[in-house]
Amino acid sequence: MRAMDVITTDAVWAALEQVHDPEIPALSIVDMGIVTALDVTPDCITVTITPTFVGCPALEMIKDAIRTRLADLPIERVEVVVDYSTPWSTNRMTERGRAALASLGFAPPPRFDGEFEPEILLNAKCPNCGSTNTTLQSPFGPALCRAIYYCNDCRQAFEQFKPL
Repeated sequence: MRAMDVITTDAVWAALEQVHDPEIPALSIVDMGIVTALDVTPDCITVTITPTFVGCPALEMIKDAIRTRLADLPIERVEVVVDYSTPWSTNRMTERGRAALASLGFAPPPRFDGEFEPEILLNAKCPNCGSTNTTLQSPFGPALCRAIYYCNDCRQAFEQFKPL
């Protein structure tokens, strides 16, 4: 490897921001908070990820997408390690990721401290009008990670990503 081919950690993070979540392509795996560690050496990039849940069916797709994207960098080897000991939480999502969800019409999951309290699901901020005068219609949406709400002000139904 030539000196001018040295890859910086910032360059790798920028490349990973181009790897999109298979379920919500508007979000990168960085915005989702899936990447938990990054190690860049002259010969190898090691990306450690944690799945959003243990049985994530998109895990192999995400690993392949990481390898494919980082193959464009002048590096000999890319390793993707899955870390099951670091639990994923919606608190790991970036503010940019939360804003992207809202722009798609989804209410982002609320942040929480400590243990999750079910009362946090009672009212969600409407992504259409910003009102919190909302009603939980069903804790079960089209995916396990989403719930369905109704806004009493703008009278629109919407989905919120559940806090985990």
